[in-house]
Amino acid sequence: MTADLSWMLEDIVHNVPHARHAVLLSADGLPRGATEGLAEKDVRTISAAMAGMQSLSRATAHFAGPEEDRQWNQTIVEFSHGWSFLIGAGQGSYLAAAAAPDVDMQQISFRMHRLVARLGNNLTSPPRVNAEDAGGPRGSVPRQQGPGDAGFVLGELDRVVSEVEGARHAVLLGSDGLPRGATKGMSRDLADTISAAMTGIHAYSRVTSQFAGAVEEPEWRQTVIEFQHGWIFLMAAGPDTLLAAAAEHDCDIEQFTTRLHEVVPRLAAPAPATATALPGKGTAHV
Repeated sequence: MTADLSWMLEDIVHNVPHARHAVLLSADGLPRGATEGLAEKDVRTISAAMAGMQSLSRATAHFAGPEEDRQWNQTIVEFSHGWSFLIGAGQGSYLAAAAAPDVDMQQISFRMHRLVARLGNNLTSPPRVNAEDAGGPRGSVPRQQGPGDAGFVLGELDRVVSEVEGARHAVLLGSDGLPRGATKGMSRDLADTISAAMTGIHAYSRVTSQFAGAVEEPEWRQTVIEFQHGWIFLMAAGPDTLLAAAAEHDCDIEQFTTRLHEVVPRLAAPAPATATALPGKGTAHV
């Protein structure tokens, strides 16, 4: 690790109340500096997980909207015991920070961006993320559902998206990475792609739990990805079930997420048991 860069990272934990750690990493997941108090193996694990999460975050840009300007801004992971933040820190470099639940979000964001500016003498400016980098063709618009997709649309979820101004899409997915249903504007192809990416983002998010704070049973709550043109939210929706949603940048985020949390318990409820006839065995319940 580069000692002078590690020393510069101490600015965050020394000047932001409730900030815990900071790590500077390369795009390929190699640590370039870290604050005191983190074991070297933990720094390597956090760097690899953050790099993987950032790569997948960028790959979901087309889910947030078809605009040409798809610059990734930041990824935030919320746990019951703390937060993890990830922003760009120069060409091929990223800055991650961790904090307690009661940290001042604006203050830590300000300190992180100010540190990136100070690191500018050592690191170049971050690249802008365009549509090709983000895993979707420029200006792409998902195809509309065909007749066979009718049962794929989740009515309650679709209502939330239609009633909240600026909301775009939502998809319910299982821990196996397969979509279980989506809103009307999504094709199965898009739902498959986003579900696979979100499964990876969820896994990487959970790996960063020890970065946010050492607890015996960490509870992941949500991962939020901000782009120049919109937002993507990934939240728990029940046992082995996740919900991914996208919105325009000027959407009322609090209203949207509140409405989503209201319908999540009903969406994730298990289907009632059905009777299935087995050859020569009568009727079995599954």
